[in-house]
Amino acid sequence: MIEPQRYREIMATFPSGVVVLTAFGPDSLPRGLTVSAFCAVSLVPPLALACVDKTSNTLPAVQHAGSFTANILTAGREQLARRMASKLTEKFDGIAWRRPESGQGGPILDEDAAAYAVCTLKETIEAGDHWILIGSVIEGAHRGDVSPMIFSRRGYFGL
Repeated sequence: MIEPQRYREIMATFPSGVVVLTAFGPDSLPRGLTVSAFCAVSLVPPLALACVDKTSNTLPAVQHAGSFTANILTAGREQLARRMASKLTEKFDGIAWRRPESGQGGPILDEDAAAYAVCTLKETIEAGDHWILIGSVIEGAHRGDVSPMIFSRRGYFGL
């Protein structure tokens, strides 16, 4: 079996989008984390997936709410991506957000997102040290006037 560090280095060369996954906890406060594993699963019905580390502080909020929002970050939002990747407790201080119209999902980061997808949790699959969250996309939008941010080799880039 390949060593974890070697595998991490291999996977770091694969460029991916940068997504802040958000949800509301049992206390109704926003939670969020940065993920690079997010993709479309199906067009009909509209399904998307995100992979979340089992030790994530946001995972219990997603499980409690039964929904999440995937905010695809715009280029230049590296500081926000790093903040959401941390274990800080007050990640949303000073960050503009709004609640989804559907009442499902987590905070929408309009000023920082090139697009967002609000998802209800359809299925959760255990996969090693992560959970694969499959969500039914029930709401979303995109901005054509901004470029998304890309993550590769531990660096953030614009298109």
